[in-house]
Amino acid sequence: MTGSGMREKLSKRWQSLTIKEKIICFTGSMFMVLIISLLFDVWVAGVSMVEMGNILKDNARSSELVQALEEETQAFAVYMKTSNDENLEALSRAIKKSEQAVGNLSFDYRAVGAKRFGQAWSIQNSYEVYREKRDRMLAMDAENPGYIDSLYCVYEMQGYLLNYANALMIDIIEDGNEIYQKKVPGLVWAPVIVFVVLVFLCIGLIEMSKLMNYSLIDPIMKLVQGSKKIAANEFFTEDIQVENRDELGELVSTFNKMKYATGQYIQALEQTRVTLDKLHEEEMAKLEMEKRLEMMRLELLKNQIHPHFLFNTLNVIGGMANLEDAATTEKMITALSALFRYNLKTTDAEVMLSQELKVMQDYMYLQQMRFGSRIRFEVTCNVNKDAVLVPVFTFQPLVENAIIHGLSKKEAGGVIRVRIWKDDAYLHITIGDNGVGLDSEELEILREKLKRQDDTVEGIGLGNIYKRIRAMYPESSFEIYSRKDVGTVIRIDIPN
Repeated sequence: MTGSGMREKLSKRWQSLTIKEKIICFTGSMFMVLIISLLFDVWVAGVSMVEMGNILKDNARSSELVQALEEETQAFAVYMKTSNDENLEALSRAIKKSEQAVGNLSFDYRAVGAKRFGQAWSIQNSYEVYREKRDRMLAMDAENPGYIDSLYCVYEMQGYLLNYANALMIDIIEDGNEIYQKKVPGLVWAPVIVFVVLVFLCIGLIEMSKLMNYSLIDPIMKLVQGSKKIAANEFFTEDIQVENRDELGELVSTFNKMKYATGQYIQALEQTRVTLDKLHEEEMAKLEMEKRLEMMRLELLKNQIHPHFLFNTLNVIGGMANLEDAATTEKMITALSALFRYNLKTTDAEVMLSQELKVMQDYMYLQQMRFGSRIRFEVTCNVNKDAVLVPVFTFQPLVENAIIHGLSKKEAGGVIRVRIWKDDAYLHITIGDNGVGLDSEELEILREKLKRQDDTVEGIGLGNIYKRIRAMYPESSFEIYSRKDVGTVIRIDIPN
């Protein structure tokens, strides 16, 4: 079988695997490469580090032994010439070092061999004999007849020990060199072998990566491109083609079917939307016509009382009151005329605050003429009345509501206080009275009716004003506060 035929067969076999099996194969190959590399590294490390470390350790031990014996020999000679505490302390340190070096000698017969084992054993036994003679010599008095013989005997044994130690060090170095020479060819070829094996493994990983890219990444990228076309409302494009027979192949097939079905559904929705738009336009036209009819009915209702006739009649009465020197009557007629004119002729949704206050003051004048001193009226305005717009027909209906439902029911009457101020965000308006007020249950019922925009809200114009303000200013607030036998306050906050 040729190489191309083998590759094609492997590719078909690969395409038939599931995604999980493909990932397992790829991951297993990666682990195999890592394990093989690790085994080679461990082998090289075992040869180059462990064995070489043992050689260096043996060399170091033998070198320490020779150095320690030389230092002890020198320190002993110095102390014999000059016996003082300082030289004795130096000799003690040298002796301790020599004993430690002798104790560090290796007696592992299999590791060191017969020759080195015998040398180490000879050094240890000789050092024991030497130590006995050295200690006896150090304790001997110089006047003792055998002093000189003992001294030379110690010197002679020190020479023997040094010779033994040097011979052991030479043998250890020669054994280490022999071991190293045997391992050199393996150390030289190890990197080459590792490199060749890794090259083949890397080639295999590259081929497997290509298969992973072809069988996983390419289908996913095709799905991404198809999704982008769908996002751009391109549903009737060429289907995505892949060779996968795994989960991705099933996903692509399902995607193609869903794309076509979604396109058909979107077309149906678009046709429905066009139809609904036409119906909406017709409905809006119908509503506009009904609105015009309603306006015509309102105008017809207003025309039932001819404003010019009413104003002219009031002016004539006012003129007669002036001729008859009835100033109070004339002022009342003028105020009533202004109220009628404002209510019947004002069509704007917003007017200047000064206009609303003027109408409210005309109304209060008429009410004070009716109730006398029972009703008092106070206005505090901390804004420029000619520079602030407020909803039309706001103040007078609320003041009228305060009189009818608050003060008229109280025998002693009371005070209506109107306060207007503003900050950076809102224009604040409060209209309060010290009338009969509402208990907590009545107040809660009234608030709920206002929130539901119930047409049965008690009070002249209260519900109408609430609806208009909430419709004109979505961020506004309209709150009512009241206590039984204390009074009622209405607060309106309108955004600037």
